[in-house]
Amino acid sequence: MTTTTRLTVGQALLRFLAAQWTERDGVRHRLFAGCFGIFGHGNVAGLGQALAEHEIAGAPGLRYLPARNEQAMVHAAVGYARMRNRLSTWACTSSIGPGATNMVTGAALATINRLPVLLLPGDAFATRVATPVLQELEDPRAPDVSVNDCFRPVSRFFDRIHRPEQLPGALLGAVRVLTDPAETGAVTLALPQDVQAEAYDWPVELFAERTWHVPRPVPEPAALARAAELLRTARRPLLVAGGGVLYAEATAALREFAEVTGVPVAVTQAGKGALPSDHPLAVGALGVTGGHAANELAADADVVLGVGTRYTDFTTASRTLFADPGVRFVNLNVAAFDAAKLSAVPVRADARAGLEALTGALAGWSAPAGHRRRAERLAAGWAATVRAVYARRHTPLPAQTEVLGVLDEVVGPRDVLVCAAGSLPGELHRLWRVRDPLGYHVEYGYSCMGYEIAGGLGVKLAAPDREVFVLVGDGSYLMMAQELVTSVAEGIKLVVVLVQNHGYASIGALSESVGGQRFGTSHRYRDPESGRLAGPVLPVDLAANAASLGAEVFRARGVDELRVALGRARESGRTAVVHVETDPLAPGPAGGAWWDVPVAEVSALESAVEARVAYERGRAARRNYLQP
Repeated sequence: MTTTTRLTVGQALLRFLAAQWTERDGVRHRLFAGCFGIFGHGNVAGLGQALAEHEIAGAPGLRYLPARNEQAMVHAAVGYARMRNRLSTWACTSSIGPGATNMVTGAALATINRLPVLLLPGDAFATRVATPVLQELEDPRAPDVSVNDCFRPVSRFFDRIHRPEQLPGALLGAVRVLTDPAETGAVTLALPQDVQAEAYDWPVELFAERTWHVPRPVPEPAALARAAELLRTARRPLLVAGGGVLYAEATAALREFAEVTGVPVAVTQAGKGALPSDHPLAVGALGVTGGHAANELAADADVVLGVGTRYTDFTTASRTLFADPGVRFVNLNVAAFDAAKLSAVPVRADARAGLEALTGALAGWSAPAGHRRRAERLAAGWAATVRAVYARRHTPLPAQTEVLGVLDEVVGPRDVLVCAAGSLPGELHRLWRVRDPLGYHVEYGYSCMGYEIAGGLGVKLAAPDREVFVLVGDGSYLMMAQELVTSVAEGIKLVVVLVQNHGYASIGALSESVGGQRFGTSHRYRDPESGRLAGPVLPVDLAANAASLGAEVFRARGVDELRVALGRARESGRTAVVHVETDPLAPGPAGGAWWDVPVAEVSALESAVEARVAYERGRAARRNYLQP
């Protein structure tokens, strides 16, 4: 006879989550470190009651952490999952309606970045006896539709639990996807509020400790042979390291491959840190936000080995970067979808297992010595450029690159730098010198404004023994700073560097490049006479705002004061915000790559007409990369 235990759906769900583990290479991790949540009528009586019961009983394994914004708590879970190489994450629960839809942006960010997070939004009554309830969407065409259907296109797995009997299968399906390195992303289980509170007799086996073994798929021998055959023909090879190298903990295998074969290594945004910046074969950032060293090598490469990269337009410079007429690609990736991109020779495998196999398959072969020497010269030249812009003395306000220069002095080898949207990620990718594989945490798959502080919170939860520096511009800070309150309340210390340039520096520069004259990209009053957004700069005091949220605040005027303030913030025992103003019109060095952003074909603005000419010139260099 099957033994059962009577629990509500909410209680059963939490008990199941607390018993889930992952294992890779013999090391076990709790899959769910805890549950972020904001309560409302859609989840307070179900999951809220279960979480309260869990905490009051002192049950192990599932910490509850209250958040201040539903989108932010998904960002925090994503930051945690990335820092734990996708082996652990958090669940996130919200109420019905706006609480649920607030999480949709976070879900898209998680899925695009291939990072696991479990979303548990409240939903309308499954019984429909009280329809319409507060915040319920009514669709006259389909009564079973709710706002939670918005999660379907941005989730890797979606289910709605109409009956308790459906929960076990949904939970097992959800965790299967969360722990699959090729499929992972946001997973959504929509939970009608009445079902959450409904009791059921569950088989006790559902709550037994369960270990999900995360595989390291090895290359198919024939695919490995084809890849090795092509690589052996290369005279100017280049390796592009993406985030998959880090998630697979393949940095040692990458270093060995590079040193044995002499192939230079360039990095994407997600892959930065795969090889230390000072390694002789590290040529730096690639693509639109890349530097001249990597981009020159990419332009001449005859064979490109992509490892764990999904080849976004920023990496390929909108398919203009790899310019050799006969360039071929070998893609090593755990996901078949990514391995097949750019008409590549695909090698579907774990990054570490694949690199180890390729190193063996290429025994006795190495890139020409002249190619390696050229890569080292280019990398040394770019390093000199970095040193120069770090030490730049721009007046009256410092350039943003000078802020990075001071941070380069203060941030330690094991510290983590967190950033996301705006002009800062581009300059970080291009200029920042990484010494630790987990030291660079820039969300650029979705490039989501507002990720920074929440993501930093997740990073610190995942690595409490590391100092976490969050670098955020004023535009992104204004989008979402609420989790400063969570950081203060929970004693989760962050050092937030708040760069104030009174607008959107990145979009301002982009607007200028397409002839838009930086329209709408500065935080200004509307001029009463002209009616245009051309009045004085708004007197927004973000340092005072941060202080009002409970952070310790340091104001820095110039780089010398910034150096002192960062030192004091580092030594502080609580979350600190360092506020510094910079000049948005003092850009860093360009990397020489093009980005496809369409320009108006006709315009009354001369600046747009000129920009269109430049756009046509750039578009003419675009390639299809269809060579079989």
